[in-house]
Amino acid sequence: MSEIILRARGVTREFRAPRRTLFEKRTVSFALRPVDLTVRTGSSIGVIGESGSGKSTLARLLLGLDQPTSGVVEVAGHAVDAGASARELRWLRRAMGVVLQDPYGSLDPRMSVGRIVGEPLWALGIGGDRSQRVREVLTRVGLGGVEGRYPHEFSGGQRQRIALARAIVHRPRILVGDEPLSALDVTVRAQILELLNEIRREEGMTLIMISHDIGVVQNVCDEVVVMTDGDVVEQGPTSDVLGNPRHPYTKRLLAAIPTI
Repeated sequence: MSEIILRARGVTREFRAPRRTLFEKRTVSFALRPVDLTVRTGSSIGVIGESGSGKSTLARLLLGLDQPTSGVVEVAGHAVDAGASARELRWLRRAMGVVLQDPYGSLDPRMSVGRIVGEPLWALGIGGDRSQRVREVLTRVGLGGVEGRYPHEFSGGQRQRIALARAIVHRPRILVGDEPLSALDVTVRAQILELLNEIRREEGMTLIMISHDIGVVQNVCDEVVVMTDGDVVEQGPTSDVLGNPRHPYTKRLLAAIPTI
């Protein structure tokens, strides 16, 4: 079996509401209850559930963008400390890439495409011919020769290709997609999905896909994790979980998919 590249053990995330009076008790909301997750090198895992189920909170903890209330996240055998300095977390940023939901909101409109895509190379201190690597990865996502242009000059699908190029330019071991296709129309979504599959196979990357779109997960993920109210209620091979769901929530989720 392949090695474990990422592991979450007993990870929780709580948020405490501020007091409205001096003697009032502070209420606690649970965004994530104890979650265990094991991801092996080269695998593709989809995390599905309704809005507010805890999917994005889990993604932030895995990426080291937030600190869990309890539990530990390990990447390549190293514990992730979200409170560490940017320099101390450089190894984590090198190991992971992320594509977010809104392609325009995740790109700096004042920077050229070449600078946007090449930024991880400079920020992480990756040597070599950086300009050549930027040209290479932009060509790979179907946008060769656009280094001097700006995000507003592109369509939504093209901007998501730019975001994907930036996420993979430093050759991460793990690629995390947090609803990366939900802002796109169906045709463009299919194109980006196919491109994502091709790049993942070529680069040998591990994929964690956060999505409410079950069709996307069925097409790209080997395993699936079903979440609701901060809990993982079912997980396993995609064909088993979605083909023969056992938990009532998974059944309701599948029953809610519109059919023509």
